[in-house]
Amino acid sequence: MSSDLMELKNLGNTSINWLRSIGVKSQQDLERMGAVAAYNEIKRRGIRVSRVLLYALHGAMIDKHWKDLDNDTKQSLLEQADGQCDSDSH
Repeated sequence: MSSDLMELKNLGNTSINWLRSIGVKSQQDLERMGAVAAYNEIKRRGIRVSRVLLYALHGAMIDKHWKDLDNDTKQSLLEQADGQCDSDSH
């Protein structure tokens, strides 16, 4: 099966396998789910990931290396991810 995930910035075999495990098979799937939701779903699977994955997923969606994201963007992503986790646990 051909997937355009390999063509996206920041994504390697491991992160692509994680994405596939949550049903994300293409860039469109990732954009539909969103970086924050994908990150949290991967974490819910018991996979230990760092915040870099969150930045990488967002960067993949906007064609930007995760290291080039500004601090405000990174902070906003973390707050969204934490907020979504909090609301999921209620």
